Amino acid sequence: MGTYWDHERFRNENSIWNLDKKRREAINRSFAKMSRACRSFEYRTHVPDHIETDERDFSDTPHVPVYVVLPPGVINIECELVDDERLLSQLKTLKTVNVDGVSVDIWWGIVEANKPQKYKWRGYKKLFQMLLALDLEIQVFMSFHEFRGDDDEDVEIPLPKWIKEIGKENRDIYFRDIHGKQKLECLTWGIDDQPVLRGRTALQVYTDFMRSFRSKFDKFFQSGSITNIQIGLGASGELRYPANHGRSEYSSGIQCYDKYLKGYLEKAAKENGDSSWGSKYGGFLEKWCSKYLIDHANKVLSMAQSVFEEAGYLSAKLSGMHWWVKPDSSPANAELKAGFADGYAPLISMLAEYNASLNFTFGELRTLGLQEIFHPEMLVSQILNAAWDYGVEVAGENAHPCYDREGYNKILELAKPRNLRFKRRRFTALTYYRLNEVLLEQHNLKEFQLFIKRMHGKEAAAKNWIEFDS
Repeated sequence: MGTYWDHERFRNENSIWNLDKKRREAINRSFAKMSRACRSFEYRTHVPDHIETDERDFSDTPHVPVYVVLPPGVINIECELVDDERLLSQLKTLKTVNVDGVSVDIWWGIVEANKPQKYKWRGYKKLFQMLLALDLEIQVFMSFHEFRGDDDEDVEIPLPKWIKEIGKENRDIYFRDIHGKQKLECLTWGIDDQPVLRGRTALQVYTDFMRSFRSKFDKFFQSGSITNIQIGLGASGELRYPANHGRSEYSSGIQCYDKYLKGYLEKAAKENGDSSWGSKYGGFLEKWCSKYLIDHANKVLSMAQSVFEEAGYLSAKLSGMHWWVKPDSSPANAELKAGFADGYAPLISMLAEYNASLNFTFGELRTLGLQEIFHPEMLVSQILNAAWDYGVEVAGENAHPCYDREGYNKILELAKPRNLRFKRRRFTALTYYRLNEVLLEQHNLKEFQLFIKRMHGKEAAAKNWIEFDS
């Protein structure tokens, strides 16, 4: 689609901001022109800039299940279920508005907190029994990263204590940038095959953890209560290098300078005869990091497939850097720092090999006006269409809480596109972020039920749907 954009000129994140006004305006006009051409050619799934005044009829559309994400603090650090009576009441309310199920993070830092291969499952067992009794389906997120809540949340879930102890002795188990700055939220992929975790490799640690879960919760697999298992593959559980959130972090480049990744990189560069590998924006560096990212995902998903082969399909979470999307679809700065030097297609193709679905988190769904550079709806369209072209199923997840009709209509337009020529191009599920007291307020809950009814489509129309009494 179009000519590959010469992104050497724009690799420095500050370059466009430092141009004189006349040149910057000319570049912005070019971006805008290419964006319009791209949209007219590329868009098969269109995200509208406004919502039609007439309400669309969804009674003849396919059923798309809705899963509600449970709060991170529902299980405490001792692996005990927190305030189970209150949670049970909330889950019963969700059941009355016909949600299909819930999404549950299985935190490595909670279950294997204190000693290697000493797993605590008590709180999760109690939670899963509760969900089974309510006939709510369960999506499972294997979360191998730490969690730090938003400003209004008093919840932190660290990596296991024994991992932290190793990290004090060996700081290179974490990602590091070229300046030595580290990200401590997850382990570097450089130790996937290095036995530095009390004699085990990171890959062995992840696999042992998943095997323990598979064994302890066998009856939930056998009953079909567990419908999907999302495998954490990087920072925030997403398949990416850590430093891609916020332009202020771009100057650090790709996080590949711990001694393990750096050693693999040096070896590959020598074998390739490339002397520029260590430069901040070397082409070989970006290509190699992209390949290593895919290699990491291949290793973890391969082991997950062997563990969960009876449990249906796997899924992985892919991030979208919508704040720096270029209209010609070539890799932009944020994508390069996340490790997507070749764009999204190789990542999606890899998921297809494992029959794994894509969990894609979409943020703001309309083009922002800031200098005509930001194109979130273009990125959403490109990723969704690429996934469907490869036969990869897509589950969507909203990036921010949504309670109003306009927001739900935007999600519906993504989940169930109007274009009848692409009927199969729809979400296979929606993960709603997330359960809280605001969602359960009477007026918000009634709006949420209407949204679920529309997501259920034909199935809701065929049932005796009981409206929530507000």
